[in-house]
Amino acid sequence: MSTETGTAAGRDASRIHNIGYRSYDGPRLGRAYARRSLFSQTLRGSFGLGRSAKSKVLPMLLFGVMALVAAILVAVSMAAPDASKLVVKYTSYAIYLQAVIGLFIAAQAPQAVSRDLRFKSVPLYFSRPIERADYVLAKFAATAAALFILTGAPLLILYVGSLLAKFDFADQTKWFGQGLVSVALLSVLFAGLGLVMAALTPRRGFGVAAVIALLTITYGAVSTVQAIAWETGSEGAVQWLGLFSPITLIDGVQTAFLGASSAFPSGEGPGTGTGVVYLFVVLALVAGSYAVLMRRYRRVGL
Repeated sequence: MSTETGTAAGRDASRIHNIGYRSYDGPRLGRAYARRSLFSQTLRGSFGLGRSAKSKVLPMLLFGVMALVAAILVAVSMAAPDASKLVVKYTSYAIYLQAVIGLFIAAQAPQAVSRDLRFKSVPLYFSRPIERADYVLAKFAATAAALFILTGAPLLILYVGSLLAKFDFADQTKWFGQGLVSVALLSVLFAGLGLVMAALTPRRGFGVAAVIALLTITYGAVSTVQAIAWETGSEGAVQWLGLFSPITLIDGVQTAFLGASSAFPSGEGPGTGTGVVYLFVVLALVAGSYAVLMRRYRRVGL
């Protein structure tokens, strides 16, 4: 075969065919729409909505536990002979059920980020128009919103129940507002820490274990050391030890600024001065979590 014949055959083999693809001439919705979509998808996924029936079981079960306990407490409060207020404070509810909250974020934080890492879909998000800051912000906000729904709904049940029981409206409204501020701060803190732990590994199981260790084990360890310090006469150390666990940080902030009762062994949380340190640490952890996530997604999957 001559060279000219081979060249002609090569041109025939590399012919471009029109297979009917058309360019998109419609409106470009842009980054804001992409952020909202990612936020909505992550929030719905946190409760198993839009996913398989199996994925709905755990989050809905945990939500049901949070709501059912609140309803039971309302019934107990109304049945008391001299009932004038709820048997549990709004600011104490999340502290008492912190194990349920920890299990929820341990299960849902990996679902929010680990699947994207495992299936290497992160670069697809960052192709366009969404950017790393949009991805991190949407995931962070959606996870915090899911936690706020989980922790805020029981407080709403308590509040409505207290009004039906004709408890003092002004007091209940004030305490309800304090409780919402407390769980809002808890939701942002737990969301940040949970996502950081989950984003360190594409393996969901490792992410779940890391979140449980950070939120639950630290609380048990700090509470134990606080009890030992109290029993040995080191009362001053009890408040400072509370800085080393996320749930005791929230306990300290709400005791100092929201009129809550402390779950510390002494029954007395930090005052306003020490409370400022607690609040600073909480805000630093939230900002640090965001910064770590941004750094993580500058490198991952690219």
